[in-house]
Amino acid sequence: MSETMKDYERELERSFRQIHEGDMVSGTVIAVSEEEVTLDLNYYTQGIIKVENLSDDPDFNPKEQLAPGDVIEATVIRTDDGQGNIELSKKEANDVLAWDKLRDMLEQETVASVRIKESVPSGVVAYLEGIRAFIPASQLAADYVENTDAWIGKTVEVQVITVDKEKNKLVLSGRKVARRKEEEARNHKIAMMVPGTVTEGVVESIMPYGAFIALGDGISGLVHISQISQKRIGSVHEVLKEGQKVKVKILNTNDGKVSLSMKALEEIMADKETDAPAEEYVSGEQVSTSLGSLLSGFKFE
Repeated sequence: MSETMKDYERELERSFRQIHEGDMVSGTVIAVSEEEVTLDLNYYTQGIIKVENLSDDPDFNPKEQLAPGDVIEATVIRTDDGQGNIELSKKEANDVLAWDKLRDMLEQETVASVRIKESVPSGVVAYLEGIRAFIPASQLAADYVENTDAWIGKTVEVQVITVDKEKNKLVLSGRKVARRKEEEARNHKIAMMVPGTVTEGVVESIMPYGAFIALGDGISGLVHISQISQKRIGSVHEVLKEGQKVKVKILNTNDGKVSLSMKALEEIMADKETDAPAEEYVSGEQVSTSLGSLLSGFKFE
């Protein structure tokens, strides 16, 4: 089919198509200014979205967040804005489409980036898919955040944890993402540790079954009570106390856990002592076998 024939069919489609107020339409961005966005609706006239009808986000900047070629869903406000264009609202369409997308994000545990806009009691506010969202202080980072004002303007990776369109309630969590990243970083560090390595650490806590040793860089390992000493002990406290510096040998790093041994170092030291050559006694005096030297200590009358 020639290009001329394709153009003709497109024109026919446009001539028969009807757009009414309240319709949801899809258009391709062809121009962006600070006042409005112009869309190609595949219709005989263009669609215009004024900046106030783009998003509920007060910081939404069309020139930064939209570009020619982007496809936008919008609702028809007026079929003629007085200049022959169709006036549209992305905000109204967003009220329908965004909640469905947010529910999908909740189900799929999608990670998204949001910018913190303001601090409110017990948390902060951000916008996701044009919808105002609340992030509790307990969910902002890996640990509870006391000073939420310090987070204004920061970009945070979050997941959706509550979606309720009827109550206009959207709750996000950065904690889940932050803790997952911490866990991934920790597992990577552990994976880089070489079994058999001897290192130094500090007794972090003592349990009935052993002691946890802080090895630095946020990594701790367990010395099981059976790996503390060659001697049989009834309690970990017989040998160790919290805050004590110890040398340990890395046994293994299975399943993201570090197993340590102090007993293995005792065995190494014992082997070294066993393998050491016997020392020869050497007198500081010169040995002589002459008869004179043998009889020198005796007096003859």
